Amino acid sequence: MAVFREFRAFILRGNVVDLAIAVVIGAAFGAVVTAFVKDLITPLLSIPGTVNFSEIYWSVGGARFLIGDFLNVLISFLVIATVIFFFVVKPMNVLIKRFKPDTPEPETTRECPYCVSKVPLKATRCAFCTSELSKT
Repeated sequence: MAVFREFRAFILRGNVVDLAIAVVIGAAFGAVVTAFVKDLITPLLSIPGTVNFSEIYWSVGGARFLIGDFLNVLISFLVIATVIFFFVVKPMNVLIKRFKPDTPEPETTRECPYCVSKVPLKATRCAFCTSELSKT
């Protein structure tokens, strides 16, 4: 019974639930974009010509290579990648840059003048060459 309690605690942790929700929403978003590209974008692209993208294929022997279907998936990927870049990555970069402190962290080490190793600021003797260090 302890295993079930541990498993339940694991499943109900925020990270797992958030990840599950993200996967489901991502799959739904992917389906919407795929339908958008297949039903609206590729028919618009085929208006100037007479070829329907879904009918483009290449045959070798008994195998059919569905080039039009591949183009639909490729355009869907590009649309999803663009949306993620402009609506997730760019805003996160702006937020991280805005809240990142501009002041550098204070130095916690200094160089030993004898062996050029890094030693803590409060050290009175170098841990590498055992030379006595001044307080400065």
